[in-house]
Amino acid sequence: MTGAPDNTGPLASAVRRVRRRVLPVLAGLFVLNYLDRVNVGFIQDHLRADLGLDSAAYGLGAGLFFVGYALLEVPSNLVLQRVGARAWLARIAVSWGVVAASMAFVQTKGQFLALRFLLGAAEAGFFPGVLYYLTLWLPAADRGRAVATLLSGSAAAAILSGPLAGALMQIHGHGLAGWRWMLMVEGLASVAAGLMAWRWLDARPRDARWLASAEREALERVVQEEQHERTSGGPEGRGPGRLLLDPQVGLFCVVYFSVQLTIYASTFWLPRLIRDMGKLGDMQVGWLNSIPWALSVVGMMLAAAGAARWRHPRAWLAGALLVAGAGQWASTLGGPVAGFAWLCVAALGFKSASSLFWPIPQARLDARISAAVIALVNSVGNLGGFVAPTVLGWLEKRTGTVHAGLRGLALASALTAAVVFLLRVPTPSMPTRKPRHAT
Repeated sequence: MTGAPDNTGPLASAVRRVRRRVLPVLAGLFVLNYLDRVNVGFIQDHLRADLGLDSAAYGLGAGLFFVGYALLEVPSNLVLQRVGARAWLARIAVSWGVVAASMAFVQTKGQFLALRFLLGAAEAGFFPGVLYYLTLWLPAADRGRAVATLLSGSAAAAILSGPLAGALMQIHGHGLAGWRWMLMVEGLASVAAGLMAWRWLDARPRDARWLASAEREALERVVQEEQHERTSGGPEGRGPGRLLLDPQVGLFCVVYFSVQLTIYASTFWLPRLIRDMGKLGDMQVGWLNSIPWALSVVGMMLAAAGAARWRHPRAWLAGALLVAGAGQWASTLGGPVAGFAWLCVAALGFKSASSLFWPIPQARLDARISAAVIALVNSVGNLGGFVAPTVLGWLEKRTGTVHAGLRGLALASALTAAVVFLLRVPTPSMPTRKPRHAT
């Protein structure tokens, strides 16, 4: 498809309506998704006191989420393509909400570990499923902005998670401690959101009664043409089997794994490190926990603007990883307050790295991407969420500190910054790949 986009015709009007109706629902699901996977980070001390969980058991439980997630990510996405994105995404949200709410009633270490695994299994396929759903509703030129909007939902959730957890943990009654109320309320919110998504979202543009007929036809035509282009038999149209063996796909997995290592190490252990700063209550810990994530949003915006202006995406990604590594290493050199300040610096790096990463594989794979390949990169990368809290928990149990783990993460970030330059991008000076024409 060639030519300048029509900003006044039925296609442009349809895209605007999709943004207003569909994206807010998906962004809300992203917020709840983040809250339910990371809220255990705020209750580590409560789990220790009420269930007898030591640091190693907590770290294992936090990480087991990602084992269930990785094992079922690709199968879940394949089922999604058979039954439809709308129905499957709603099922995923309701399922993870039920499991998350059930966490409020755990009584033993075994129950905690089992439910964390089941939570990951229930959530598997959500992120690549949303990406696939967007391919049914938006032209390729508009999907990048849509994905950025959704990722901003996760960033907002990271900022809100601490204060919200602190507030919900003030609830007591009916024999449930505050931390149990927090888990149950956030889980039930996901169930409600999943049911709302089922009622509010449509499977495809042709089913959307809220679009005018001309808008439906224009959107369907563009989406079908792009799908035909992605599945054509040219050199960019290789099947998923060959893509899974592509060395570049393997490098994408390695880089994303390292990025997720740093993100989830901080996600699950930062509240505990904040408590080490002094005798702080749940509300104080929650508010302080929001500071690094708020700063990370600023870092993401600045990095995205810089990468868009001066291009060279690999250099920007490598730079973000080096900032993350420097912050992690420096956080081990002083007291708790200085360590917290340096982890704020690290957050500027690793959250920016996460947002800078996805445009690189999208630029290379956009015309030939399959849901299975997206799911593979996402699931293998997310195994970093298993390794980081598990290893940090084991190290704290053995040594009484997580400093060795943070230094290891810093080294991993530095090494990955070098690996980034092995990734191939179409042209370092171009933000997107121009359409190819037959010669």
